[in-house]
Amino acid sequence: MSKGVGTVATQFLTFGSADDPFVTAGGDALSGVTMAYETYGQLNADRSNAILLFHALSGSQHAAGLNQAVPGTDHRWTEELHLGWWDSFIGPGRALDTNKYFVVCANYLGGCYGSTGPCSVDPATQKPYGSKFPRVTVHDIVRSQLPVLEHLGIERPHAVVGTSLGGMMALDFAVHWPDRVANVITIGTGLRSHGLQQMHNLEQIIAITRDPDFRGGEYSGTPGPVHGLALARMISHKTFLYADVIEERARIDIVQPETDLPWYEISSVLESYMLYQGQKFVKRFDANSYLRIIDAWQQFDLYEDAKHAGWHPLFGRCQNQHYLVFTIDSDCCFYPDYQSEICAELKKANVPHLRLTVHSEKGHDSFLLEPKLYTPHLAYALGQ
Repeated sequence: MSKGVGTVATQFLTFGSADDPFVTAGGDALSGVTMAYETYGQLNADRSNAILLFHALSGSQHAAGLNQAVPGTDHRWTEELHLGWWDSFIGPGRALDTNKYFVVCANYLGGCYGSTGPCSVDPATQKPYGSKFPRVTVHDIVRSQLPVLEHLGIERPHAVVGTSLGGMMALDFAVHWPDRVANVITIGTGLRSHGLQQMHNLEQIIAITRDPDFRGGEYSGTPGPVHGLALARMISHKTFLYADVIEERARIDIVQPETDLPWYEISSVLESYMLYQGQKFVKRFDANSYLRIIDAWQQFDLYEDAKHAGWHPLFGRCQNQHYLVFTIDSDCCFYPDYQSEICAELKKANVPHLRLTVHSEKGHDSFLLEPKLYTPHLAYALGQ
């Protein structure tokens, strides 16, 4: 195994002002936006070797290497986050080879790991935005990353890469700015929010907002809706891993979380494991940020964007791009049918594309856990 990128640090870019705000799709104006981002590798002389990487729902800008502290994240930067979420994919000789490429990953607008979000201080009140932080869309999140590319002098990334919800970001970038990227790589994603996802997401929204400690989103200075957020994570965790893998992990990682269930006694390692996943997540994520990002996912529909913009077919402007679409056969978060839909639209528009099915027992989280199944194909697609 080659060595990774070593110790890294998050960087910050602030843009916008009262006279030139960042305006969301809903018309809300943010007078100043800070983006937290990390880079790996070296940008070449003509700035043509950049890869823009989009993280998943609860990910961060810290994709590779070791980063033990990020300013402005308070207690949320737990030990679980110190090693980059895609560390085994990024570095010299790895899938995103930092001997060849310059990788950029930014925390989402609305997030809680350094980018402007509900935990950030509202300049107008000098208090955290909390519930007053505006709704954001996937397209808002993607647009907020363009100033980072501009700051780095990157006009046209060599590729955009996205996993899970990040794959939706990659598709949004590719469709809205078809002349700005040649290669588009997605893993376990879709063109729109589908029915089963919407139901799971709604369950999570209700779990958080019905927690009495949510206080309408104004819980700053208190522990917040820890029970609701933990329950939301448990709901989502069921879709990340194949059921058999969850049971296997529960047997291996025997944990006994603290619990104040009023009458029910935990009676299996599986129950204990799921409670632990929820309680662990609460320590590292903000409930308002979780709601904003899930809301962006709920709203996402590239078909609607194309219809309003007059694009037909959907990928009709993308014929100079090349797509690599990964499917995970055991994925029950972004089902294989969702990638079939992507490829059907690419075929309709005569856009060059390749679909690869990863045969895994790990479910949706295979893209985090099994680099050997993806690395040869990622390296080939990026090297074209």
